[in-house]
Amino acid sequence: QVQVQESGGGSVQAGGSLRLSCTFSGIRLSMYEMYWYRQPPGNEREFVARISNPGATTYADAVKGRFTIVRDNAKSSVYLQMDSLSPEDTGVYYCNAKARKGWSDYWGQGTQVTVSS
Repeated sequence: QVQVQESGGGSVQAGGSLRLSCTFSGIRLSMYEMYWYRQPPGNEREFVARISNPGATTYADAVKGRFTIVRDNAKSSVYLQMDSLSPEDTGVYYCNAKARKGWSDYWGQGTQVTVSS
């Protein structure tokens, strides 16, 4: 059984930083591409960042240069370092593992990030 544990959300003032963590159990993380998505209030879920294995990264334009996605396969974890946060970054953040082969797709439970001006 696959379990996913997200942590690290919270409230911060504009310009601050947060680090989100997501740990998977029951899968071999090296077989998955890792993503972070977010859902702003009243909006649909949107792509934030992606990291392949071994580590090529892609970012949404809105976060490029401010957010960094990192993976640690040995710890079965993926992280999202968020710097220079703005109120537009407010939302529920979700981690996601998509299998490189096949259809396996696992999601975290979501963690709230609130940035005040």
